[in-house]
Amino acid sequence: MSSRRDFVRTLGVAAIGAPFINRGRFPLFAGSDTEYSARCITLVRESVVVDMLGLLSLGPNGRKWMMNPDSFTAADLQRFRDSGITVFHPATGTGGPDVYENTFWFLSGFNGFIAAHTDAFMRIDSADDFARAKASNKIGLILGVQNSEHFRTLTDVEMFYALGQRVSQLTYNARNLYGNGSTERRDEGLSDRGVALVAKMNEMGMAVDTGHCGDRTTLDAFEVSKKPVLITHSNVRALNPGHPRCKPDEVIRACGKAGSVMGITGVRNFVKGSEPTTIEDVLNQFDYVAKMIGVEHLGIGSDIDLDGCDDMPADEYKRLKESYKGSYAFRDKIDIEGLDHPKRMFDLTEGLIRRRYSDADITGILGANFVRVLGEIWQPAPAPDAAK
Repeated sequence: MSSRRDFVRTLGVAAIGAPFINRGRFPLFAGSDTEYSARCITLVRESVVVDMLGLLSLGPNGRKWMMNPDSFTAADLQRFRDSGITVFHPATGTGGPDVYENTFWFLSGFNGFIAAHTDAFMRIDSADDFARAKASNKIGLILGVQNSEHFRTLTDVEMFYALGQRVSQLTYNARNLYGNGSTERRDEGLSDRGVALVAKMNEMGMAVDTGHCGDRTTLDAFEVSKKPVLITHSNVRALNPGHPRCKPDEVIRACGKAGSVMGITGVRNFVKGSEPTTIEDVLNQFDYVAKMIGVEHLGIGSDIDLDGCDDMPADEYKRLKESYKGSYAFRDKIDIEGLDHPKRMFDLTEGLIRRRYSDADITGILGANFVRVLGEIWQPAPAPDAAK
């Protein structure tokens, strides 16, 4: 890999196809008037950028690509590569009477999609795979699920691990056999089965996620887990009082104490409870967590696809909003201007530069922090000593 100085020198012509502007800013994409600093572009291009809740498509394309992988075109791939995102965690919530079968097919669909595009995608199974994806210019996919209802028994954790699942959220918004979701009327924490599930996931090297879990369930998970527990995509309740999908200070402190990482979302109604809601309000979320527990515990979990929710087909957009309780407090828009497009990682990086984060801090937020903690979590438990 060339040095950063060489990278910046050649970036204007080789990577962008446009000359540098004297003030050190230039357009990133043809046909766009938006300019980014050389520092911003270098940081995104050189970092392993991880979106710990980044979906491939919220609309009909996602279903089409899974059912018919050949429908994914070179133009589709180019949009993902231009985004600057190295690794996506495209987890969704599953549930209902057929949850086991549906989750099996959900993960199998991704495995088939990756197998059909080995030149462009790779499954991220271990910490070393992040660097491999970056070096090979492939898009990495972490297979995860935003619920754990598909684990009928603890043995199912082994089966789904074999399918490639590396992250499981303990609950979605509702209560299940393991714990309580964030919009349940009461949160009584982890059940005995939930405690046993966390132990089994620790043993297998599968990450425990609490993004949608209720406060008590989240704190219980941090308490009983022998490994760091993730908050892949959430926000700060102190900056958005009363919102159930945001985490209180007590949870954020537990995240820091565990050496874990909290991914910040750009979902409008999670970021702030009133208008205007802008990218500056998202940056306030990063600042709050950094000040409380340190920048090494920050990451990104956008909770959207490349284009955002507001660009979904109207009928699907309506169904999406109607599928959640009123406590979600949706407004006219779900996305935030400036973070609702494929190049949002560049806009976020420019914002972090404005807030005077160092290059090392920004690299950590963009992905290195999640890479670090996943490397610890994904280590399987040591085998029992046969001599004992």
